[in-house]
Amino acid sequence: MSLIALTSAAGAPGVTTTTLGLACTWVRPALAVEADPVGGSPMLAGYFRGFQAPAQSVVDLLMAHRGGRLTEQLAASQIAIENTAASVLPGPRSHAQAHSALELWEPLCLAWRARQAETDVLIDAGRLGMQSYAEPLLRLVDLILLVTRSDLPSLAAARQWGERVTAERRLHPEAPPWAVVLVAPGRPYTAHEIAAALRLPVVATLGWDPRGASRYAYGTPGRAGRYARELARCGTQIRALLGAADLVPKGK
Repeated sequence: MSLIALTSAAGAPGVTTTTLGLACTWVRPALAVEADPVGGSPMLAGYFRGFQAPAQSVVDLLMAHRGGRLTEQLAASQIAIENTAASVLPGPRSHAQAHSALELWEPLCLAWRARQAETDVLIDAGRLGMQSYAEPLLRLVDLILLVTRSDLPSLAAARQWGERVTAERRLHPEAPPWAVVLVAPGRPYTAHEIAAALRLPVVATLGWDPRGASRYAYGTPGRAGRYARELARCGTQIRALLGAADLVPKGK
């Protein structure tokens, strides 16, 4: 299995939409995890349109962990997505719960590793630097994907993190690698220009398609069409990056 965290530097480039869309179009079972400290479960409110009540959440898993029952509670906490091989683990119900959830991320990652399941885990980590951000995840995953748009405000925000990542990787080369998923390339900067500015590789791009993205962001009825195909291509490129000789996922 692979653990992949998706995050952003500013604004709303579509981290949640991309995480869920990738899980739904992944070639094998995938789990989309909400770790955004904002809380409120945008996946349940968006894709499920508020019709799916969470049986449990990461906070319930925290209580199970404290009681030594984390492993057996994992399956009960996941919500299957119809007509896909994907499921969702709802996040904190409010921002006030996010701080307590920090205690959960490391044992949860270890539990996923121990299961050795044929399920890849895609984690919506939210915006970098926020209070109660799930930073422990960034030390435990196999790959960190910085989701950004190609406009100047997005680039300005992402660049500071690109510089920080480059410096930290020199000191800790064993740390998980970073790459970029670029949303709306060419509006106005290209993938090549973004990679050069951030000093991070652009692993995949997603075209500007609000209608297609709304399928995963808001549960809009119908098929995502071209956008779903772009997500599937994006997933293929991410897996190829993970399969590179110097990016073998931890635990494999």
